[in-house]
Amino acid sequence: MIKPPAGRPADLVNEGLVAGQRIAKISVVTLVSIGVVEILMGQVSGSVVATADGIDSLSDAMISLIVLVGLRMAHKPADRKFPFGYHKVESFAALIAAIGMVAIGGFILYHSYEALLHPRVIQQPVLTMIVLAAAGAVSLHRAFQMNSIANRYNLLSLKTDAKNSIKDGSASIIGFVSVLIASQFGFLQMDAIGGIIIAGYIFSVSYISLKQSSLILVDSWQNPRITEMVKRIVEEKFKDENIRVKSVLLRPAGALAQAEVHLEIDGNKRLADVELLLVNIEAAIRSQIPVIGRISSIPHSYPAQRSEPTRRFGGIFGDRRNTSGAA
Repeated sequence: MIKPPAGRPADLVNEGLVAGQRIAKISVVTLVSIGVVEILMGQVSGSVVATADGIDSLSDAMISLIVLVGLRMAHKPADRKFPFGYHKVESFAALIAAIGMVAIGGFILYHSYEALLHPRVIQQPVLTMIVLAAAGAVSLHRAFQMNSIANRYNLLSLKTDAKNSIKDGSASIIGFVSVLIASQFGFLQMDAIGGIIIAGYIFSVSYISLKQSSLILVDSWQNPRITEMVKRIVEEKFKDENIRVKSVLLRPAGALAQAEVHLEIDGNKRLADVELLLVNIEAAIRSQIPVIGRISSIPHSYPAQRSEPTRRFGGIFGDRRNTSGAA
């Protein structure tokens, strides 16, 4: 069972958005610095993989900037135009970031293929390997920090950026190995092959991000376990009230989810009692599943209760016919 962290869901989301913005700012500055150094090193040494990794780092900086803008928008409170809040802007930012990754991957793949056909000797390979190793270490360290924050607060765009950063660090390591093989073993095509591997890595990460963000934007719910948990919480905690869960409808909305719970309740209950019961049900669900920020509980009477007025109505007409016949 999911244990709720301290604080209300809305407070946790705001806290996560602030933490996400902070790490995204650091990501932009770090990636720009790494990218510029790697591109300069690639031009000096003639290494295709170093230049490709530098372009990849700059593209990742652009993606981190998009994520930062998305997190800032998601932090805005609900208003007339967006009565449910701006949380889905964060998912839209993840989609835009993933599309940008596909474009960069295609660019790197094209130039790596050209270098594969016309390989060149790498100048100053040792310095190039040092730059790539340092870039990989910095990127991976920052990626793990970002991934920790993304998982803690369930921020999709930040998860996308974290995967992108892990990819960037791994790409630098691939570049290091490629330069090592090309310079020490004379296999010059390995430099271009490293660039092609980086492009393939970019495509794989972007595919996962595109899939996740697109499913959220079309309201696809991918966690049936949460649906079963909602049903179990209601039926176990309120079994004395003789409540049956008719259906549970869930939809993602950025870092939070929205739930619509249809309940079958005794139709003879007073309206005030039903309202109090619904409030208690929503509080019980929210306390154990904090990712659900907005809950709508919709009561329905039992099927037997819905047929009751028809039977009574027929009884009235039966009495009238008997009275008329007697007269």
